[in-house]
Order: sequence, then structure tokens, then C-alpha cells
Amino acid sequence: MSNRVFVTGLGTITPVGLNLQSTWESLISGTSGISKITSFDAENYKTQIAAEVTDFDPGDYIDKKQVRRLDRFVQLAIGAALQAVEHANLDINQSNSTRIGVMIASGIGGIITISNQLEILAEKGPNRVSPFFVPMMLPDMASGQVSMTVGARGPSIATVSACASGADSIGAAFNQLQSQDLDIIIAGGTEASICPIGIAGFNACHALSTNNEYPEQASRPFDANRDGFVCGEGSGVLILETLASMEKRSVEPIAELVGYGASADAHHVTQPAPGGEGGARAMKSALKQANIAPDEIDYINAHGTSTPLNDKYETLAMKAVFKDHAYKVPISSTKSMTGHLLGASGALEAVISVQAIKNNTIPPTINYETPDPECDLDYTPNKSRKTNVNSVITNSFGFGGHNSSLVFKGIDL
Repeated sequence: MSNRVFVTGLGTITPVGLNLQSTWESLISGTSGISKITSFDAENYKTQIAAEVTDFDPGDYIDKKQVRRLDRFVQLAIGAALQAVEHANLDINQSNSTRIGVMIASGIGGIITISNQLEILAEKGPNRVSPFFVPMMLPDMASGQVSMTVGARGPSIATVSACASGADSIGAAFNQLQSQDLDIIIAGGTEASICPIGIAGFNACHALSTNNEYPEQASRPFDANRDGFVCGEGSGVLILETLASMEKRSVEPIAELVGYGASADAHHVTQPAPGGEGGARAMKSALKQANIAPDEIDYINAHGTSTPLNDKYETLAMKAVFKDHAYKVPISSTKSMTGHLLGASGALEAVISVQAIKNNTIPPTINYETPDPECDLDYTPNKSRKTNVNSVITNSFGFGGHNSSLVFKGIDL
């Protein structure tokens, strides 16, 4: 019999809060974290807005000298991971460190370092490129540096599946814990891609909103006037733990992770498969593993990017999976407030799903003003909703046709 897997700790650093409490309070109040870009001069860019993490001081978590040797995506991961370890009251020591793994994903990795070092190469020549360039930009360095920071000596792995990376990291951790190879895994995702080449690149493939005049209204998932996603940055980390480990440590679980499903569209490098067929298969697989009927789901945390095709096809996928229940179950996209954290989005939204269960509250989809006839479900428009939330499914879909879904449940011991 496979192990049951529980969530015992959470940590977040996001555009709407520097910790779990502030992030959650901002989300349920419908607060947007999107504004004009401040990290570089974006005046000549088609998109001049993003969801930046403001007032974050990596020195709160990392030695000042070490900060300069870490890309921002790693700094954010260390901060969120340390929060989660503290939240779980987890003491990592010589006796348990080999039974604790780290699986923190990033879809892009150290693109800020790449952008900066390319400028140095062009302006000052090859001998001035930093000796820390390679270890700063590698996507696996979030997992690597977190394992070094906390002393976890189990497997340290980074999944890379674009915007499904964070969800796949949690799913991979779930599978490993079920196989009884480890007791605890620090799992999640992190991303920091708000830089000149990052914004220019997404603009080049026509993915970003260009609503520069009204930044807080730019991310509007499922709304008829949506025009693209808004880049966000941040990190979400969960402590996942077997039942035996949790009982041995005498800690209380927050929620149970019961299902993970993944699929590939095998269709297009950026566009989802017509009808959301791949996303539907991921949801069905997650529900099957969770042994939960579609009509038992109390909340769907949608991928909901605010791009025309994604929102349309995700709606069709939800209808294919949930049938009549699709019109009854509350759905929301918190990207309307946080922007799209890319490889970290699935991890942050897993945290949000757990919080929805814990607080019996569904965060809203803000900026939902003009209904789209092709997106005609209950997207929890503009205001959070208090209701019984026991089972949640959260979706993450990425460039390359990656689809991942996770199912969380309330505690039943």
C-alpha cells in the first residue's frame, strides 16, 4: 500500500505579499500586485507592466556575501523554503537529513543573470564575465541551494516543464513519497524573469498584455477583453510528508495531497490543443488517482492565464471533465492578482489551494467585467467567497504542451 502524503508547511514570497499570511490576505481581498515595471527601464517595450515582488530583502534569509552569488530566482526560493520549514516546525539534523529531499522547480532559471552577463560580455569582453555565471543561471540551483541552506541530503531535483514546472515538482515529490523512499520533501517552484530579455521575448511571441495604462486591470482571466498574461515573479514551497513521519514528529497536517495527473498535448510549441484535450486528460488522471468523483470537487483553481486561447480551451476542458458540475463548481484564477509566475505558478497555486481548504474561502478572479460567451462558468468574479471547501483541483499548463493537475483534500484521519 502506498503512503499517504500530507502538507505540513507552507511558504510564499509573491507580488502580493512577502509571506503566507500577507499573500493570502491580499488574495481574498482582491488586491492586485501588478504595476509599472521598476526593475529596468521598460519605456520602449510593448509591455511596460509586471507583477514584481517589492520590498524583498534577500539578506533576511541569506548571508550578504552569498546574496551576490545567487540569481534572484534562487533568493526567492530560499526565502519561501525557510518559511515553509519553520511553518512545519521541521528540524533537519544529522539523524534525518538523508530522508529529506528537495524538489524546487523553475521554468526558466537565472535569466536575469544571463541578461546581465551578456551585457558585460558585449561591453567589457569575455574576461569580465562572472565566474559565478554558470552556477547562478542553472535552473537546478534553487533546489541545490535550498538543500545546502537547510542541510537536506536526500535527492535534490529540479523539474523543467515551462509553466507546469511547479506543479510537476510537487507531483514528482508526491510519487516519491508514495514509494516510501523518503519521509519529507521540500517541494515547490520559483521564478524571476522580469528583465529586458524576458519581457522582450514574451512580447515577441505576442503572449503578454499591453494594457500599460491600467496595470492593475491588465490580468483579466476569462473576461472577454483579455489580451494576454502579465509576467509575475516569486516562489511557493510546500513541506510534503508521509503519515508515519508526521505522526513521529507529532505535527498537525494542513491538507492531504491525494492526486496528480500529467499529460502532453503533442500539438504546438505555445498553443494548447484544441478543446483543451490534454488538460482534460491531466484532470481526469489526477481525479482517478485521488479516487474522487468530479462532482465531489468544491473548487477549481484554474490555470487561467488571461490569454484568449488558454482560457477558452481550459473552460472547454473543465466542461469535458466535470460535465454539469462544471456550471456549479466555483472556479477562480489568482493570476488576475499575482500575474503569471511561470514555473512557480503551479507551486504558488498549490499553496493557495491548500489555503482555500484551510480557510473555507475561495479567492476571486478580479477584473472579470465583460462575460465571454465561450467562457460561461462561475469564475468567482471580483469578490472572495466563503463556502465549504474540502476537495480542490489546481491546473497548470505550459509551453511545449505540458499539462499538470493536483488534487488536495481536507484532513480525514
